[in-house]
Order: sequence, then C-alpha cells, then structure tokens
Amino acid sequence: MNEERFSIKKAIRFGWDTMKANLGYFIVLLIVAFLIERLPGMLGNFAQRDFPLISLILFLSGWILSFVVQMGLIKISLKFCDGIKGKLDDLLSSFNILLPFVAASILYGLIVFAGFILLVVPGIVWGVRFSLYPYFIVDRNMGPVQALKASAQATTGEKWHLFLFGILLGLINLAGALCFFIGLFATIPTSLVAYAHTYRQLAETVNGDAQESGTMYVKMEP
Repeated sequence: MNEERFSIKKAIRFGWDTMKANLGYFIVLLIVAFLIERLPGMLGNFAQRDFPLISLILFLSGWILSFVVQMGLIKISLKFCDGIKGKLDDLLSSFNILLPFVAASILYGLIVFAGFILLVVPGIVWGVRFSLYPYFIVDRNMGPVQALKASAQATTGEKWHLFLFGILLGLINLAGALCFFIGLFATIPTSLVAYAHTYRQLAETVNGDAQESGTMYVKMEP
C-alpha cells in the first residue's frame, strides 16, 4: 500500500489559515467573481424577448467567462500556496488557455459520463483520477490530454484519499451555506486553497512523461 502523499488535515488547516489572514480580500474576490459570471446571464434574461440575438451573445459571454473565472480562482489559489497574494486582475488573466481548458473539461465530462453508464463506480473512480486536470492546465500550461494524463499520474494510489477529501470539502461548504450563505465567504476560499495545496503535494510526482505531446492515449483503468 502506498504511503499517503498529502494530509487532509494539513490541507484544510492551510486553507483555513490562509482564508483567515486574507478574509477581506476573499470576500471582495468572490463578489467580483460572482458578478463577472452571472451579470451577462442576468442581462441576457432581460433582453431575451426584445433582443434575442443580443441575449444569445450575453449568455455565451457568461458561459465563456465562467471558465475564465474558474481558471482565475485556481491561479489565485496556487499563488497563495506559493506565498504570493493574488490580484483581482488574475480572475480574467487566463484567456490564453481558454480553448485547452474547455476541451479538457468536455473530455473530462465525457469520461465521467461513460464511467457512470458502466455501473456508477467507474464514473466515481475516473472522476477522482482525472480531477486535477484544471490545475495542470493553469499551472503548467498543458494541453487537454496531457493534463488528464498528468492528473492520472498524480492521483495514483490516492484516489480513495482524494474522494474522502472531496466529500469533506463538500460538507464544509454545506455548513457554510446553512449559515445563511454568509459562511460560504469563509468555506469557499478555504476549500479552494486547500485543494490547490493538495495539488501542489501530488503534482511533485508527475514527471516529464505526462507532458509528452506525441500520444493521445489516456489510460482509463482505475
């Protein structure tokens, strides 16, 4: 049995301490991120009846911005893991990797969907196995398949551990939501930084083989 390469307790503690030390920043960050993602869709709803084309453009813009903001939040979380305080500008600084990120997200969704068709369990296993792909794209500028391969390598021997970690983070955010949603201003940053911290620990094992671009094959075994 492989020795665990990251500690759930240490990851959450790091995320919690980082959140407490930068609570004001994270509150502003989450509000700005929410507005960037949701405002185009809200405007699109108003324009839907009289200006359908403009409404469609706004909805598409919101969809694209949701990916960009997601990458920005990952980038900011990784910076905190490196002892650097992120900037609000980082939320919209990843347009250059939008296409590989979207492509990888589609591939990931198809993989997980196929796994759930195969009696659910493979979907859960593959979902955890390839879950670190966004971090490899943002952090190392990998292509879609490269990032999925790197995630598979990084999570080897840690899938059950990561599954429990994901469940725990979900419960933490549920608790935040139950506190009139105000608690999410504390639990979401804690989760973001804790997961980025975990990625940093697991990514240390990824060697150059995962970054080779000569093959498009991704191993699907658990």
